[in-house]
Amino acid sequence: MSNTPHQLAADFPDLAGKITELKSSDAHFATLVGAYEALNDEVHLAETDVHPMEDLALAELRKKRMHLKDEIYRLLTVSA
Repeated sequence: MSNTPHQLAADFPDLAGKITELKSSDAHFATLVGAYEALNDEVHLAETDVHPMEDLALAELRKKRMHLKDEIYRLLTVSA
């Protein structure tokens, strides 16, 4: 989705190169990014009422997205 907010490269522009690098060299990192992107798309679809859901379910998805993003950021900055 081209206009989906919270894309990793947009949220961490100074780490965009490292995101690309780790996605191709670290399978665990690539899996986390894939899960984050899928979840982010799902949240966006719910927020824009393309696929509406109950508020509690949406809040849970947002929490999962936040935890994934935190883990991704930790991996990006662990040796930075």
